[in-house]
Amino acid sequence: MSQSTPGQLSRSINLTQTTAMVVGTIIGGAIFVQPTEITKLVPSLGGVALIWLLAGTLTFFGALVCAELASAFPRTGGVYVFLNETYSPVFGFLWGWAMFWIIHSGIIAIVAVIFARYLDHFIPLGDAGIQFAAAGAILALSAVNYRGVAHGSRVQTLFTIIKVLAIFLMIVVGVTVVSGGGVAVGNSSLDVTSSSPVDIVQALIAGLFAFGGWHMVTYAAGETIDPTRNIPRALMYGSIIVTVCYIALNAVYMYILPLDVVVTSTRVAADAADVVVDGGATFISGLVLLSTFGAVSGIILAGPRVYFSMARDGVLFPWAGKVHPVYRTPHLAIVLQGVWASVLVFTGSYEQLFSRVIYVEWIFFGMMAWGLFLLRRRPSYAPTYRIKGYPMIAGLFALSAAVIVVQRFIAKPFEAIIGLGIVLLGVPVYYLWAARRKGEATLRGDR
Repeated sequence: MSQSTPGQLSRSINLTQTTAMVVGTIIGGAIFVQPTEITKLVPSLGGVALIWLLAGTLTFFGALVCAELASAFPRTGGVYVFLNETYSPVFGFLWGWAMFWIIHSGIIAIVAVIFARYLDHFIPLGDAGIQFAAAGAILALSAVNYRGVAHGSRVQTLFTIIKVLAIFLMIVVGVTVVSGGGVAVGNSSLDVTSSSPVDIVQALIAGLFAFGGWHMVTYAAGETIDPTRNIPRALMYGSIIVTVCYIALNAVYMYILPLDVVVTSTRVAADAADVVVDGGATFISGLVLLSTFGAVSGIILAGPRVYFSMARDGVLFPWAGKVHPVYRTPHLAIVLQGVWASVLVFTGSYEQLFSRVIYVEWIFFGMMAWGLFLLRRRPSYAPTYRIKGYPMIAGLFALSAAVIVVQRFIAKPFEAIIGLGIVLLGVPVYYLWAARRKGEATLRGDR
């Protein structure tokens, strides 16, 4: 049952919908393209399995950190709230600033473009048509979420169920065909020694991008029923479901297709599906359409809650914190995000957006994890859920974040500097905004 009061967001997202949001925002289009990049770096079944297992484990560790923080601060805003409460308002602001300009809007644009590229399989669009289709998908799904969180979460739940069932079907059919000797078995080597530590780290980063979005459910804590209980459970359940799906699906790829095909394929899932069953490429293209469409919906739902929370805290335009009088959604924040993400579709390349997103995002993930150590020292800190593997789990996640950030800076220094520069630009913006608020408060006091 929805719970809300005037000026407040509606609490209408249950555990099933929350878990679907975790699964749906993670499983987008990357699982259908990233296996090729990973296999180039770790060309063996053992290496590929190791990468996906490591990526899933790190995601689970991050989910546990997020779960504890969400139980302590069950307010709309997620990482913004965590950094705000742990460090200072400026760090929370910088996360929201980076989210809008780089991280969240960039991910929406990336996934929407993947959606449009697969739509091109059914409807010839051309390069310009792909861009317009991607922007159209963003705006259409923004409209759905504008009309209410219940509408948005139902769309998310529906598409999540469909794509998980479809992935499961592909896994079952693939395993059945392979076990029956109906196709040639691809590379089954378990050797991982041929890959260098640098290759493994790069492959891990590619895998982690496919797991991106696991934290977004915390953005809607203010609209979740019993968030201190349901968000931690959803984070854990969702990350486990996705890890199992990813490892199983990649095992099918590797067993069905020869190694050289996996390494060179631009659509590895479609190639594998064609081997499994006639017309499989069309099936998998439809699957990717559903997957990416659902992912875009979930990402669009999550982001505006951060801008809403920032506006309510007085560090963003007040209109971004307004709640629609009928739909009970942060409607203006949804519009703001949709417009900028649509602009990014026409201005940024996939590789540029990817590099900036990964570098900047993991800086803040590392800060979030290290912050848990600071919070545990505070007498007032009272989470309803505590990580059982603390401090090891939080420490390993924080250390991994540091390694990823350093590696990205070495591998893509130009994109890293641009991303960091945009983040740091937010510092003077924050203090100028704070000075403006102080001046306005002084004037009101004078009257």
